Amino acid sequence: MQNNNLDQKSINALRFLSVDMIEKANSGHPGLPLGVAPMVYTLWTKHLNINPTDSHWLNRDRFILSAGHGSALLYSLLHLSGFNLTIEDLKQFRQLNSKTPGHPEYGVTDGVEATTGPLGQGLGMAVGMAMAESHLAAQYNKPGFNIMDHYTYAIAGDGDLMEGISHESASLAGHLKLGKLIVLYDDNSVSLDGPTDMAFTDDTPKRFEAYNWQVLHVANGNDPAEISAAIETAKQTADQPTLIDVKTTIGFGAPNAGTNGVHGKPLGDENMAATREKLGWDYKPFDIPDDVRQNFDTTVKQRGIVSEAQWQTLFDDYSGEYPELAAQFLQSFKPVSCDLKLPVSHVGESESGRNTSQRIIGAISEQLPSFWGGSADLFSSNKTNVKTANAYEPADRLGKNVWFGVREFAEAAAVNGMTLHGGVHAYASTFFVFSDYMRAAIRLAAIQKIPSTFVFTHDSIAVGEDGPTHEPIEQLMSFRAMPNVNVIRPADTNEAIAAWKIALAASETPTMLVLTRQNLPTLPRTEELAAQGVQRGGYVLSPAKGSTPEGILIATGSEVQLAIAAQKQLQEAGHDVSVVSLPSFELFDAQPAEYREQVLPSSVTRRVAVEMGTSYGWEHYVGLQGKIVGINNRYGESGNPDAIMKQFGFTADNVAATYLKTVSNQPANA
Repeated sequence: MQNNNLDQKSINALRFLSVDMIEKANSGHPGLPLGVAPMVYTLWTKHLNINPTDSHWLNRDRFILSAGHGSALLYSLLHLSGFNLTIEDLKQFRQLNSKTPGHPEYGVTDGVEATTGPLGQGLGMAVGMAMAESHLAAQYNKPGFNIMDHYTYAIAGDGDLMEGISHESASLAGHLKLGKLIVLYDDNSVSLDGPTDMAFTDDTPKRFEAYNWQVLHVANGNDPAEISAAIETAKQTADQPTLIDVKTTIGFGAPNAGTNGVHGKPLGDENMAATREKLGWDYKPFDIPDDVRQNFDTTVKQRGIVSEAQWQTLFDDYSGEYPELAAQFLQSFKPVSCDLKLPVSHVGESESGRNTSQRIIGAISEQLPSFWGGSADLFSSNKTNVKTANAYEPADRLGKNVWFGVREFAEAAAVNGMTLHGGVHAYASTFFVFSDYMRAAIRLAAIQKIPSTFVFTHDSIAVGEDGPTHEPIEQLMSFRAMPNVNVIRPADTNEAIAAWKIALAASETPTMLVLTRQNLPTLPRTEELAAQGVQRGGYVLSPAKGSTPEGILIATGSEVQLAIAAQKQLQEAGHDVSVVSLPSFELFDAQPAEYREQVLPSSVTRRVAVEMGTSYGWEHYVGLQGKIVGINNRYGESGNPDAIMKQFGFTADNVAATYLKTVSNQPANA
């Protein structure tokens, strides 16, 4: 590849279109666009296989800007390449309700493959995308028909590689030998506060070599020919992911290039003028020469249109040879219909939430080819493996059980990447208390409106002997406070079935399934009521005998059985109360007011909530006059689970006694 005048002109067009956006907004990060423009120009015009006229083409290469603060550069690329992003959109950079937000946001900007900016997570999601590509290729490719055959590229900076998730994700990718994952490292030795050697003196290339990555070096980050040769070498390596260490200068061409002064604030008029003079850019802000536009149109857009057309011809021929597989392949990229046949449970049967989930996972796997997932070294405890399936590993890409290792954050980010890639319906699992390690990735799933599924077991102080470090207290309420996440805590097998169906049918909402370690009895009436009741987030599971209850007991998960036992005691004492199972606050609060009034009549103010976690937040349902049997201002204990639950007051006797306090403290209900 020649570094010709048009190449250099096009690179500078990317640089100045980006910094013009930043100057107009008076906000943004000019350092990365000025330093990285040659790298992304080379990748996009010479290697990246995408079609800007069809940004959802199934076999496109995936490009992730993990260093999402450089969003202006990505928007410049998208605009010049022909995605649905106008020059007027660029002029609205970082403005309210624009298509060009401060960091790239999936679903907001055409061509953005993932929401990035929380450093390291883009790399983690890229690993998941590469995993999904390899799994789908093993499922569907046939001799002469590589219908799933693409690369995943990511741009990562020093900040990305400092983050802990980068270690977890890079280690996982190297172990899995993800040869179609190529990461270009913007190695400029500068971070926001100053030189990276104030905090970061790792030998990064050796670190990645130790992770079983191929490491390539580009000494001159302004040389497209050297960059292109490295990418070509990376593409030829099938059994290792590749890190291309590209030496760059942050803010190249600006007066304060090579310093943190150019990282995260506009250059200003004087420095902009000096940068234009230094790089020989004589065009006005947002003015792009016609030959540059034509260059991007030819090298990215038209090339992509041809590539997709060739793939479509291949897929049409594949459909003729393998019609059932072709139909299955296309269906795998769509939401799951809920006509799956899952094992119901009957009164008299008892099973732990994790064992229930394993039976459900096995049944789903038999009926849904796109279904797969894994655990953070806890298959034996979470019970989230498919018993009849193999492990997903380099020698068996068809395997459905992903051994993520003790890498919870990387696991969650990878599942987000799988979900964003499409073609798979993926889940991650671990103990509920370790959801804290995954929190940032779950939040990013919620922001991106993607239906990732997170399975958590060992959900309460009933964990017992492992003690307070392993007994979640505040996690339930903290995740309920996170927007656009369905947190579902089933009370028995039938509620768990309903919860799994909700997770699989979701299209814009991640789901957290919170399950028990201990056995749960199948509760009366859940076989008939759970499917619709869980879908609505809450329902009257055990009604009062009269038309209007004297009071209401509200519970989730394993505590619903305590509420039913307490209801029986209270009825024998002359108090007619109903029991409401409330497995999901989010789903219940989304119901019409009329339905919520049926379940929790406003006239009934004698209410008790029962949950083995912090009581904070239950006031929303019990009101100021209600009572809560919960855990306040402390953590759990180590010991026999039954003894711990009794000590904390999670018994039918205490629930009944707590309700009676509402009777003595309140006037009769209207």
